[in-house]
Amino acid sequence: MPILLFDGHCNFCNAWVKLIVDRDASKIIRFATLQSSAGRRLLEENNIALDYTDSLVLFEEERCSVSSTAALRIYSYLDGWERHLQVLTVVPRPLRDAVYRFFAKYRYKWFGRREQCMIPTPELRERFLPD
Repeated sequence: MPILLFDGHCNFCNAWVKLIVDRDASKIIRFATLQSSAGRRLLEENNIALDYTDSLVLFEEERCSVSSTAALRIYSYLDGWERHLQVLTVVPRPLRDAVYRFFAKYRYKWFGRREQCMIPTPELRERFLPD
């Protein structure tokens, strides 16, 4: 079962999680914020710095993806037209990650930042890892 860690303070990231929930009809993807106990535990278990908040982290069985690769891998689980965006993995990773880092650098400026992490609604709570 794939687990997506995301920045719970980022308004764009929170909106993206809501889009994923809407397009993942099989409800296979689970979530945790990078700042949560569950998220920090997964980072630590996988030797990823605990202050790593500028990227998505996707865990899939034996695979861990970050940055653009994590974002594009998520599309393979979705039911909408977005599923076809995974074809962008043909773009060389250094180029994809450079664009990703640029976007990540300005995401708070463009979309805003929450002072506290997203609190899932009761219907979303079942998709989030317990702390």
